[in-house]
Amino acid sequence: MSQQDDATKESAILDEYYDYVFSIVQRCGEVNCQISKSTNLEDMDVEFKSCDVDLVTAVDQLVEKTLITEITKKYPEHKFIGEETVSGGGECVLTDEPTWIIDPIDGTMNFVHGFPHYGISVALFMNKEPKIAFVYNPRLGQMFTARKGKGAFLNEQQIFVSKETSMSKALVMSEAGTSRDPDKLKVVFENLINLIPKIHGLRTLGCAALNMCMVALGGADVNYEFGIHAWDIAAGQLLVQEAGGVCIDPSGGSFDVLSRRVLCASTMTLALEIASNLSQYYPPRD
Repeated sequence: MSQQDDATKESAILDEYYDYVFSIVQRCGEVNCQISKSTNLEDMDVEFKSCDVDLVTAVDQLVEKTLITEITKKYPEHKFIGEETVSGGGECVLTDEPTWIIDPIDGTMNFVHGFPHYGISVALFMNKEPKIAFVYNPRLGQMFTARKGKGAFLNEQQIFVSKETSMSKALVMSEAGTSRDPDKLKVVFENLINLIPKIHGLRTLGCAALNMCMVALGGADVNYEFGIHAWDIAAGQLLVQEAGGVCIDPSGGSFDVLSRRVLCASTMTLALEIASNLSQYYPPRD
């Protein structure tokens, strides 16, 4: 079989995966949205993970279980890296096998408070490379999708990065994250103090996946963060790249989805300029 035949076969398989999982993500989002609109904060079933600002709800667990169960029914050979599975003691191992990387609610604190920026983030990796991405914010009706080599989309309309190259004109996204480790917070504040006088503006949505989507659609020019996890950024990586942007390590090196570090931007010129101005923090790898 020729390379062209192999590529055609893979494309057809990925189209099948995409269509099947798209419908599951959509259904999970509808349930998620109904619960968030009908449940009072004091009645929300909330538990704490690493600290009192690292939250998980019954909805997180339900969405992840539904995605894994439904995908496994049709594709029993597929692997999974899920936030709640890993936090419950599961392994975070990325092999060459088809692997779905899942954050059932990225931005759980926003979800708990009713702040309408959170989303289901799902990515398929094959041979350790992203092939399919979904980030769905059901509350605002935003469905971001991407397939390798086929572009990035918001509600079926193709999106593109801004192509901004100048740091002084860049709108930058970032987060403090859920960790209250003093060493990390020191770096977070150092970077804010250093960057704010040099950039056009700073924004934060409280949702790593949506921050990356803002770069993909050209609404923001840069997003960087330390201490996030593979499930926060796996889908965002493909969305940014398919929209014409870049993902690198915040030090300026190659991007590694398991490094818990990300810098994505509209252009490599801008990404490297931001990287050269960042103090670095290296959390333990996933």
